[in-house]
Parts: sequence; C-alpha cells; structure tokens
Amino acid sequence: MRAGQKLDSSGSARWVGWVTAVLSIIMSLFLILPLVGLVWRGLTLPGTAALNQSSLASAVLLSLSTTAISVLLIILLGTPLAYVLARYPLRFKRLLTVFIELPIVMPPVVAGLGLLAVFGRRGLLGLPLAELGITITFSGTAVVLAQVFVASPFYIRAAQSRFAALPREFEDAAAVDGASRWQTFRHIMLPLSRNGLLAGLILSWARALGEFGATILFAGNLQGTTQTMPLLVYASLERDLRITFITALILLGLAVVAFGITRWLTGLDSHEIWG
Repeated sequence: MRAGQKLDSSGSARWVGWVTAVLSIIMSLFLILPLVGLVWRGLTLPGTAALNQSSLASAVLLSLSTTAISVLLIILLGTPLAYVLARYPLRFKRLLTVFIELPIVMPPVVAGLGLLAVFGRRGLLGLPLAELGITITFSGTAVVLAQVFVASPFYIRAAQSRFAALPREFEDAAAVDGASRWQTFRHIMLPLSRNGLLAGLILSWARALGEFGATILFAGNLQGTTQTMPLLVYASLERDLRITFITALILLGLAVVAFGITRWLTGLDSHEIWG
C-alpha cells in the first residue's frame, strides 16, 4: 500500500507540474507576443504619406514637454502631501488616502469627466475662471492637469511608503541636535528616501506619458496643441499605420527604459538604509 501511495503521489506531482508549466507558458506568451507583434509590424509595415513626420515630431515634443511640467508639479505638490500622510496622525487618513489613490484604478474616461466637471466652462472652477477670461479645456494646460491627476498617485503612494519606512529615531536624534523640522526633512528624510522617490517619480512620468482617456476627453486631440503620442496613435490609426506603429514603438521603448530604471532604483533602495 505504501509503495502504491508513493507511486500515486509521484504521478500526481508530475501531472501538477506539467499543468503548471503549460499554463505558465500560455500566460507568458499571451503577455509577450503582443509586444513582439508590435515590434515586428512597426519594422516591416510600409507607410503612406497621409501623415508627415512633422506630426510625429510635434507629438513627441508635446509629450516630453508636458510630462516634464507634470513631473515638476507632482514633486512640488505631492512630496509634502506624502510626508504629511506618512508622519502625521491625521483623522480620516485612511479615507483621504483612498480618495488620493483612486485615480490609479479609476477609468480614464471617468477621470476626464471629473476634470471637465471642475475645470470645464460650466464646472466648479471653470465658470469663475471663464468670467476672468481664462479657459483651461482643450489647451496644453488641460493636458498637464490630466497627466497630473492620473499620474501623481503613483508618486504619492511610493513617497508615503518610503517616508513611513524610515525609523522615527532619525528625526528624534536630529531634534536633539537642534535641527529644525525643515532641516531634518531636507538633510535626513530626503537623502534616505532618494531612490524610492525617484522610482515613484519615474512610474508617474511613465503613466503621464501614456495617458489617453482623460486627455482626449478633457483636452481634445488638436495637433500641435494637445495631441500627445498616445493621441497620435489613435488619430493616425486609419490614415497612416506606419506612423501609428512608429509612435507606439517610441512609447514602448520609453516604457521599457522607465521600468528598468525603476527596478534598479528599487533594488538599491532596499539596501540603502539597512545595508
């Protein structure tokens, strides 16, 4: 009986191993093949003259410039918020955190509608701004606001986790030495959190670079004004597939670089405090 049980157990283990391997291969191929297909089509597909190269250059320049502004705003506004959430015992902090991180899972079109409800010409802030002659929708400003809204939670979440992981003994020791709260933050908290903050910031930049739904609804798809690279992919899909796939490959390449740098920084950060 024991020999039979061992034989059955061995056969069952092999069967489970084969099933696991097959399912793993299927899932891996499902995730990898679209990327391979994208590269293959981008390198082999002939294009037409429907869209010239200026549209691509304009979209690339607009994407890089708007995301640079968005990243600066995320650093300026998101870092203090992340520090407060990490180090201060606020009431309703969990509820506040839920609302701050909600854009991560919010459908992009819903995010665009929300921005329109606030900054549109009849929105909460858009109406008084319109009376002052200030229009935000369908402008470069709208592109930046859409990017900040959908991308900033990635940075805030990473920064909050990084600040919260630092032992409070560091701040206590600095206070004993006479350091102010700003000096402690600048000379201790920020240097020890540098890699984690950079990793979160790069993720935010990558998310802003790929933003589509909120941007097209809130800022429109105007070439040279609001047409970022994801919007160019959409606009050129039926007119010039060559431009479509070239733009997609640029976005893919930037995403790979951003992901690689993020993984590297995360690995460094895990050893920085305790290493």
